[in-house]
Amino acid sequence: MEIKSFLEYLQYEKNYSEHTRRAYGRDIAQFESFLQQEHPQVDLVHSTYSSIRHWIAHLAATHTNRSINRKLSSLKTFYGYLERVGQRKGNPLGAHRSLKVQSDFALPLSEKEMEELLDAMRFEDTMPGRRDQLMIELLYSTGMRRKELIGLRLADWDRSKRILRIQGKGNKERFLPVLPEIQEMLKAYLEDMPLEADRSPQAPLLRTDKGKPLYPTFVYRTINKYLQEVSTKVKKSPHILRHTFATHLLNRGADLNSVKELLGHASLASTQVYTHSSIEELKKVHQAAHPRSEKK
Repeated sequence: MEIKSFLEYLQYEKNYSEHTRRAYGRDIAQFESFLQQEHPQVDLVHSTYSSIRHWIAHLAATHTNRSINRKLSSLKTFYGYLERVGQRKGNPLGAHRSLKVQSDFALPLSEKEMEELLDAMRFEDTMPGRRDQLMIELLYSTGMRRKELIGLRLADWDRSKRILRIQGKGNKERFLPVLPEIQEMLKAYLEDMPLEADRSPQAPLLRTDKGKPLYPTFVYRTINKYLQEVSTKVKKSPHILRHTFATHLLNRGADLNSVKELLGHASLASTQVYTHSSIEELKKVHQAAHPRSEKK
């Protein structure tokens, strides 16, 4: 009963996606099952940090620290909810520190790599080729997420104002500017669509070769294919273009708050993850310009 009401809270008050709600539900149900087997005298609502630590030790044999941290985050949110509605006092994970995880942060593409990637000669002069180019241009020029790209509808593009309406995480809406060059590419792409193509307001903006809506695997494979041609970096997912977008803006002097708004982040903490490469740029400037850095 508590889990059900918690998931309803996530849906109606927090506006979390179905995917996120399912993940929370699985994590909490998994912990409840563990309690029933290992600590039958302890019920889910009144669990203590001691029993949670036992669960952490149990998970450590088969899960990474990153995965365990995610499960504990679900549990912490759940107990925070129970405390909020008066079903228990205190959050057993209130003072818990996340387990250390090895950073696997993907390095962004350099500006030179992006120039090579966006070279028009790389894309075939066909509908699929123009679509592929638009996918990359939009991801890099706006910083939108893969899911947001897939969700774009014809009605989301305001031609007169040169903006795209984005439905972000938690159904939060934001507006992103469209560069003039990309505006023209979008116009040409839509004008060249077959006469029978769906042009209703809710039709997808970009489509597969068969005219169907884009889907996650299609976008990943397409982006990965082109990234293979210009980069030796291990990670070649659509997200690296979002990372590259943020890094290049910061390197060229954009303020953190503006980048935060463009990315659709809820807090600056999420955006600050992208500042590491900007700091590397500052190190180069510092090394080149500071009098004390000159070789004697």
